[in-house]
Amino acid sequence: MSHTKTKIRAEAGELIVGDCVQEMARLQADSVDLVFADPPYNLQLGGELLRPNNQSRVDGVADDWDKFEDFAAYDAFTRAWLAEARRVLKETGSLWVIGTYHNIHRIGTALQDLGFWLLNDVVWRKSNPMPNFRGRRFTNAQETLIWCAKGEAHKGYTFNYEAMKSLNEDIQMRSDWLLPICTGAERVKKNGRKAHPTQKPEALLQRVILAASKPGDVVLDPFLGSGTTVVAAKRLGRRWIGIEQSADYAEVAATRLAEVTPLDGVDLETMKPKRAEPRVPFGNLLERGLIAPGETLYDRMKKVKARVRADGSLAHGPLTGSIHRIGALAQGAQACNGWTYWYVADEKGDLTSIDSLRDLVRKELD
Repeated sequence: MSHTKTKIRAEAGELIVGDCVQEMARLQADSVDLVFADPPYNLQLGGELLRPNNQSRVDGVADDWDKFEDFAAYDAFTRAWLAEARRVLKETGSLWVIGTYHNIHRIGTALQDLGFWLLNDVVWRKSNPMPNFRGRRFTNAQETLIWCAKGEAHKGYTFNYEAMKSLNEDIQMRSDWLLPICTGAERVKKNGRKAHPTQKPEALLQRVILAASKPGDVVLDPFLGSGTTVVAAKRLGRRWIGIEQSADYAEVAATRLAEVTPLDGVDLETMKPKRAEPRVPFGNLLERGLIAPGETLYDRMKKVKARVRADGSLAHGPLTGSIHRIGALAQGAQACNGWTYWYVADEKGDLTSIDSLRDLVRKELD
């Protein structure tokens, strides 16, 4: 296959038409932060699938790129592209691969054999799956994503836990994601038909990229298809590399990319974990005059109170200790986050969390 490159935007990304294994071999080792791969399913379909109500043809996957001679050929192909993906992945990078029951288990075996370290399997539950027209099986309403680090010893991969929690209304993000398949205006069409049979929803790729990369990181998709990965990457301020063997599909991706405006830097900022912020001891609040020795701290309902001592410890009746220890003892609990438990009252009696006072100190340290 000819080696044709089209640079969409030099500082942002590159769209390459060619064989994924050959083109990844041309990339520099340890140069990619995140790989997202949607490889051929190897569906091994036999004959056309018709809707029972009107005998119209179901527009599924019947392209040559999804056809392999046998499982051995598919496994060899899988190991070849995964080996190259692992080579170009940074020590701190991670890889996501999506598939169906037709191929994901074979891919999982190859991942482990090649040294990848599995972090999660995520189930994409489709809120509007395609029906099972023949009525011989359950409706296939899911695809599986495997997320893995480069190896067991590679602990520095990116996971934006707080961003995922924020996206999920301040609740831990679970590994089952309920998202719709592409329909309506999101489904890209060419000459009135689907431009690509397996176009993924942008919401899915945005979640993956937000979870496992930072602005400015390099995102690689070796099976670009209609371009959803690079569209989401560009919108989210990531650099990107898309490889697609079909010039027709690459053209669709290029058209979509041209219509994307990256978000402003301020809009790309995500919630950061508390452990990533500067450590501020409670005593610093006293030293900066935000809380005075002898002042009283209260719980949110003003049912519990403790007196602040000069060394930053608290006194609650005969009990003394840190804001965390006294908060736990006051509740009869094993542990307590004193920063979120204790409040200080102003002259009107209105309460202010001591955690918000800590944030003021942190801003001075930035």
